[in-house]
Order: sequence, then C-alpha cells, then structure tokens
Amino acid sequence: MQVIITVIGTDKVGIIAQVTTKLATLDVNIQDVSQTIMQGAFTMMLAAQLPPQADFSEVKAALQGLGDQIGVEIRVTRQEIFDAMHKL
Repeated sequence: MQVIITVIGTDKVGIIAQVTTKLATLDVNIQDVSQTIMQGAFTMMLAAQLPPQADFSEVKAALQGLGDQIGVEIRVTRQEIFDAMHKL
C-alpha cells in the first residue's frame, strides 16, 4: 500500500532520525522525501510503501504516537485518498 506521510512542527534536533528510524522498524520503505525548515517551522513529506502484511491503522497509530512523543504532528494518508483530496 502506498501512503503519504506528513510531519509538521517546530524544528528541533532529531526529527528526521526518529521518524525514519520508526519507519524502518515498521518495515516501511521510503520512496521519496522532501523536507524544509521555514522560520523555525519543520515540514516533511514522504511517499512510502507499506509492507504487504502491514495493518494501516497500526502503522498510523504508531507514527501518531511517535509524533506525540517528539512534539510534532504526523499524518498518514493512503495515496489514493491523498490524490483524491488534492485533485483540482
């Protein structure tokens, strides 16, 4: 399953490391990533592939829990839902 993961929050050391480490432990493959910092605000968007056996709800909950721990908002959206929401 293809997903889009967004991470937004105040910039601090280790956000990328913690998010990507969590994705690795969940066996999620990062296919593309973009990140930027604007006036202290950190934003990152990742396109990723969940493994076939992954439960979307569990992956989403694990990443949201990590976001709570490190003080950022992490959203996980199925690729097809993301595409439908952003079509003009």
